[in-house]
Amino acid sequence: MDYKKMTIENKDDIRLPNEPFDLFGRLIVSRINNQWSYEIEEFDEVETMVFPDENYDFHQIQEKGFAIGAYHEGKCIGLAIYEYNWNNYLYLYDLKVNSDFRKMGVASRLIKEGQNYAEELGYKGIYTVGQDNNLATCLFYLKQGFEIGGFNTRDYDYTKQEGKADVYFYLK
Repeated sequence: MDYKKMTIENKDDIRLPNEPFDLFGRLIVSRINNQWSYEIEEFDEVETMVFPDENYDFHQIQEKGFAIGAYHEGKCIGLAIYEYNWNNYLYLYDLKVNSDFRKMGVASRLIKEGQNYAEELGYKGIYTVGQDNNLATCLFYLKQGFEIGGFNTRDYDYTKQEGKADVYFYLK
């Protein structure tokens, strides 16, 4: 597996399609005495979801940050998009791995590569956001060493996804 920053030569790889994933539970987040904690709620029924494809523009990504691709036999099978941010944390805007390569350490390595760039750029860490009902993603970030640093219950008000919340994860 090769991991490399996206350049003009491989810019079309930035359009790695989204693939389905299972929604099988929710991370229930609370904050008591300035300490974040969570519980896990498992759903009675598993649903499958897929995000719409983004149609990313390479030059816009380069203006705001950078992208790292994961390659297997020359084909892009994973993508991490990072954005520069004002708060000394590099923002992990998107992270995805082709379903055939999930649970093989690809996403972990894309985060590790991002940490290396963050350090080179003088950032103190990385942060990202996960939907509370995407339990696999939330647990993945926690397993990678991210800590809960915020919770927003209002982002999805008046949308088709009303009732969901965003969990903010920080990795120092």
